[in-house]
Amino acid sequence: MSQDDPTTGRVPLTPRRAVSVFGISVVGFMTANLVPVMIVALTGELGFSDTEAGTLMTGSLLACAVACLLSSRLAAGKGRYLVARAGLGLAAAGFAAAAFIPSVPVVVAGVLIGGLGAGGAVSAGGAALGALRNPDRASGLSGFANRVIVSVVLFVVPVLGAGMGSAFGLLAGLALAALFTTAWLPGSPASTTDGPRAAAAPGKGSRSTTLAGLGLLACFALWALSEDSLWAVAATMGADQARLDETGMGLVLSLSTLGGLLASGLIGLAGRRLGRTAPLAVALVAGAALKMLSGTVTDPGLYMAVIIAWNTIYMLAFIYIVATAAALDASGRWSAPVLGVYLIGSSFAPFFGTFLSASAGYDVLGYVLAGMTLVLAVPLILISRLSVRIDREAVGNPPTNINKAAIV
Repeated sequence: MSQDDPTTGRVPLTPRRAVSVFGISVVGFMTANLVPVMIVALTGELGFSDTEAGTLMTGSLLACAVACLLSSRLAAGKGRYLVARAGLGLAAAGFAAAAFIPSVPVVVAGVLIGGLGAGGAVSAGGAALGALRNPDRASGLSGFANRVIVSVVLFVVPVLGAGMGSAFGLLAGLALAALFTTAWLPGSPASTTDGPRAAAAPGKGSRSTTLAGLGLLACFALWALSEDSLWAVAATMGADQARLDETGMGLVLSLSTLGGLLASGLIGLAGRRLGRTAPLAVALVAGAALKMLSGTVTDPGLYMAVIIAWNTIYMLAFIYIVATAAALDASGRWSAPVLGVYLIGSSFAPFFGTFLSASAGYDVLGYVLAGMTLVLAVPLILISRLSVRIDREAVGNPPTNINKAAIV
């Protein structure tokens, strides 16, 4: 069996590649998922105020996003392994210092350095995702791995005690473990100059693909702003508008995680069989409708159902957008920075969501976010169609010196 697909420059997903690609991506993005417990640790052990802790974590997330964007071009080429190792090394060192050296200047520096390192891990893992065959399946399995690992970590941290050692030390340990898997990352077709594989990176150098990639990144950042703005006010909106108590909101969080697991697992199992553009279109339109409903429903049970359904749909759309980025270029040119731009949009979401809901009301927030999603759906669907065409052209027109019979 051929290890590399000469029609696309992509390689099959093996257990080692899965552990490396998915593990490194999850570790890189873990800071965003652990923000609540990290804020608790900073305020509880070191006496940070809520504002100070929130500002520090925002700085760490922005450092992650900027490092991801700055290193994405290197990660899409010959520097993928360097970016991964340097990023994970910085993340391990920075978060370990924050966890075990109880000095405010050290903690601040460690959290920011850890964020920079996490950005390198995000870009290297994202770029490597583009090298795998069947981007839909690979992205689905990556999302599934992310949800599972995050769920386990969020369960373990409170058991250990939400302190600096558990919140930041656990992340440092995960980064160190991922560091030993970097050799298993698939390389970039762009870094290979031996004949057909080097010439087979789909979409490489195409002006339309470049415009589509840039458009995808811009749309993804704005989509992240719309999605996370709703999430930022979901608890307060549920309490104010639907009389939802803390127990009910906890149930929403748990069932939302389950919905995300089911959605990502479904895509991981189905792969290309579901298509890419049609499911993305359905998810975006349904997500817009659920956002509009979230700002108007007043019944607690209905509100819970809307938020859980929205979170499940969110994961479907997220995975298909990442899959589109991976499919546009096998080198990872667009899948490397895609999570970085998501973090950029996400970092402004709490301000946008709280400001709009406070000044205009939850119903207006729902209408605005729904409108944003519908507007963004048009370019995202068009870009997804282009990515599907690139896949088909690559498979249907392999290099002339390749024997089609040898392609698996």
